[in-house]
Amino acid sequence: MQKYDILLRDLDRDGILRLTLNDVGRRNALSEAMLARLALAFAEAGNDPAVRVVVLAANGPAFCAGHDLKEMTAGRADADRGRAYFTKIMALCSGVMQSIVNCPKPVIAEVTGIATAAGCQLVASCDLAIAAETAQFSTPGVHIGLFCSTPMVALSRNVADKPVMEMLLTGDMIPAARAAEMGLINHAVSPEDLQAATMAMARKIASKSSMTLATGKRAFYAQREMSLPDAYAYASAVMVDNMLARDAQEGIGAFLEKRSPQWQDA
Repeated sequence: MQKYDILLRDLDRDGILRLTLNDVGRRNALSEAMLARLALAFAEAGNDPAVRVVVLAANGPAFCAGHDLKEMTAGRADADRGRAYFTKIMALCSGVMQSIVNCPKPVIAEVTGIATAAGCQLVASCDLAIAAETAQFSTPGVHIGLFCSTPMVALSRNVADKPVMEMLLTGDMIPAARAAEMGLINHAVSPEDLQAATMAMARKIASKSSMTLATGKRAFYAQREMSLPDAYAYASAVMVDNMLARDAQEGIGAFLEKRSPQWQDA
């Protein structure tokens, strides 16, 4: 019987929700239980008006080591050699990654230690990421005969083709400084400054209109899948609707009147 919660939740007075992976003994692997908890946590965060920003952090030396290979290997004992179980786990994992993108609240990864395979995918799926300088990232599936195809989806939407292909084809670990150069993370900071740097960014973002943030996040992910003319047409329509929102009227008025805006998040 599990004696601890594998996903911790803490909401502060600024509306910053810290979700902390806490399955340290399994290197915060994306087990079936962890995926279920993450799916629920992001669904709840998206619907909770008290939450303005989500920070995804981890306890222990690993941010996330990817799928729980022992758990998945056990599925091979099934009559279909695990096909149904593997399909279920991949669907759960893909759903969690998409729930981060679809969450109307900005999500920031706070990365310590290693983030490998689906753990690297988890970082790439977040809107922003800050890592300790000692953090490392990899998609090491090729070492065990398993190409990191699902991590590839998130990585290829964040990083240029050649660096992503190098990660996928070699399975090599890359340091945080290189991850920042590639655009996988925003910043690499000293380990002792990591939480402070992450929370400073979270508080800066949390001070904005949540309506504006949700509008912008949704539009960002929608337009990048469109052709250039379609993207401009879509973004122009979004801007028109945004201009008609109360917070845009308040924000522009506050700027012209040289005062702080009073957001209504609408």
